[in-house]
Amino acid sequence: MKKALLLIVVLAAALAITYLLLHKSSSSDNPEEKDSPLSIVSGSSAFTRSFADVLNDYYKLTDAFVEWDTAAIRTRANKLSACVDSLKLNQLKADTAIIETAVSLAQSITGEISGLNGETGIEEKKREFNMITDMLYNLIRTVRYNGSVVYHMTCPMAFSDSSEGFWLSANSQVVNPYLGKKHPKYKDKMLDCGKVSDSIHFAITP
Repeated sequence: MKKALLLIVVLAAALAITYLLLHKSSSSDNPEEKDSPLSIVSGSSAFTRSFADVLNDYYKLTDAFVEWDTAAIRTRANKLSACVDSLKLNQLKADTAIIETAVSLAQSITGEISGLNGETGIEEKKREFNMITDMLYNLIRTVRYNGSVVYHMTCPMAFSDSSEGFWLSANSQVVNPYLGKKHPKYKDKMLDCGKVSDSIHFAITP
């Protein structure tokens, strides 16, 4: 009698395990339960303020390039680096993958700023500025910054009159930091060279 009872218990346990395994397998085959989209990013007011500070320091760096003032470029670049380091990414409410991407981009920006300060010539500094712009543009879209409109601008002749360069602006007016006011060839005649290639303003989500 005990053996029969034990056999029944073993069979019941085996059936239960089989059912669970089959149920798990069918669930994993359901495409709707795979690759769920990343959650929508939102941040605290502290994060939004810290990101606005980053943009303001970036715009001041852009102004220094417009003036072709290498001393001011270094000063503004250092302030931007400190501001990026203080960015409150811990206030983001987002998927881990989004936060990790944002952290990586922020670290890359400070790395490129160090590269910018290591260059002595304005042309080399402009190329580093272009890299900083690209990373900050990607960071804005990654964290879905919604504090203000940011304009993504392009100059078709930023480098050697033939290579494209980008910068960000708080307004749609073109004031070109690559050709600047003291360009050796154009002087201040090409400040309006360029156009808006994109404008970024993510809607605020509840």
